[in-house]
Amino acid sequence: MVSHVGTVYLVGAGPGDPGLLTHAGADALSRADVVVYDRLAAPELLDLASPQAERIYVGKASAQHTRTQTEINMLLVDLAMTGKTICRLKGGDPFVFGRGGEEAAYLQEHGISYVIVPGVTSAIAVPAYAGIPVTDRGCASSFAVITGHEDPGKPSSSLNWAGIARGADTLVFLMGLANISTIAAQLIAHGRSPATPAAAIQQGTTNAQRVVVGTLATLPDLVAQAALRSPVITVVGEVVRLRETLAWFEQRPLFGKRILVTRTREQAGELARALAAEGAIPVESPVIRIEPLPPAAKLLERVQAADWLVFTSANGLPHLLRQVESLGADIRALGHARIAAIGPATARTCRERGLRVNFMPERYIAESVAEEFPDPTGQRIVIARAEEAREVLPDLLMARGAQVDVILVYRTIAEDAELPDLGEMDAITFTSSSTVRAFRQRYPGAIAGPRIACIGPVTADTAREVGLPVDIVADPYTIPALVEALAELFTDEEKS
Repeated sequence: MVSHVGTVYLVGAGPGDPGLLTHAGADALSRADVVVYDRLAAPELLDLASPQAERIYVGKASAQHTRTQTEINMLLVDLAMTGKTICRLKGGDPFVFGRGGEEAAYLQEHGISYVIVPGVTSAIAVPAYAGIPVTDRGCASSFAVITGHEDPGKPSSSLNWAGIARGADTLVFLMGLANISTIAAQLIAHGRSPATPAAAIQQGTTNAQRVVVGTLATLPDLVAQAALRSPVITVVGEVVRLRETLAWFEQRPLFGKRILVTRTREQAGELARALAAEGAIPVESPVIRIEPLPPAAKLLERVQAADWLVFTSANGLPHLLRQVESLGADIRALGHARIAAIGPATARTCRERGLRVNFMPERYIAESVAEEFPDPTGQRIVIARAEEAREVLPDLLMARGAQVDVILVYRTIAEDAELPDLGEMDAITFTSSSTVRAFRQRYPGAIAGPRIACIGPVTADTAREVGLPVDIVADPYTIPALVEALAELFTDEEKS
């Protein structure tokens, strides 16, 4: 028997950019037992909830509702009555045409406690991302937010078009794509000049944002020609002219570029975030996954006898520790060995676990590790690595007089998920030879169109060996450098 009733958090998810979620919203997500979310809430926000939290989609689009509003109201009450904490995640702000008031009233009526967590409303944020301030000292001292989609059950429109047309300098219409011709006609009919600047913004604040600019008279046809799709916000007023100088979001070097990320699911996030920060639309489609290996024979003895522990990828240390811990030991079992890391990402993984990195080469490849390694003569060097890694590092170190012991801690396995349409990609990224080989197994045909970007020369050589035309090789061989190289390539192409 449930001894208490749960609480419902009505949370504004913001306009689309997941970075615009408030701290209070993130906190509500983290504590939720159930997340009930809308179509306009950024999918990435669901990752802020506990992996154990139930996720229930109740999205609504015009004439396409997974659940009616009444059903959503009842669902929230039913979930709360089980004693669970519910995060009702709504696009924008719950109280700005988000029907949050209706949900709160229904919860109040049924004795359910609730908390309102305001969100950044799209009425302000979306124009801002399009370079359109809703107010400006020179041309707009007031603005109004109007629904472009009234309740279809109402007997007649309650919009006072005469008041709206003349009541504020800037008019922002939400959810008005289907009615954009009516909106423009009504504003003109009630005194707004047909020459008034106007803009329609699709998927504002996301890297799929599209902006169409015209006047009240021309905008409906321009929107139709551009085939804009919901969600679209319409802005009417002199402030639209400011976009010519204030547009910033679409000026980023990778804006709108669809870039395939082939890394493992666990590691794709770092590259995807870096691409998105430069304006790209990262398409995550892992072609490999990491499979742990059982502890090596006499693992603890071999590790504790080492003078050096060498990690050639960011996966090495976590999987070595997993093996160590499976034997009932912990990180102290690594003894007093010095630590070598092949590059910054691997070094960061070591530091995050409290290990000081004693050596990292200037060039982040196995050959440089061996060439630059501090006098290895007579040193006992343990290399914790992938099963399929190249033998070049142990061979070169042994040639320099080291005693090398290779411990296999994981292997990479090809994923069999379906790849997206490569014809829609602007670039494909590879961060290891294993991603290249796995990709080629699944897509052996010719690649025409998308650029091929590799994190370093070893990965690039593998790509060329399997018939991929390499356009980019990052230098240095890091994720930031790979993204920077992509940005430079597309920027140069735009200029030419």
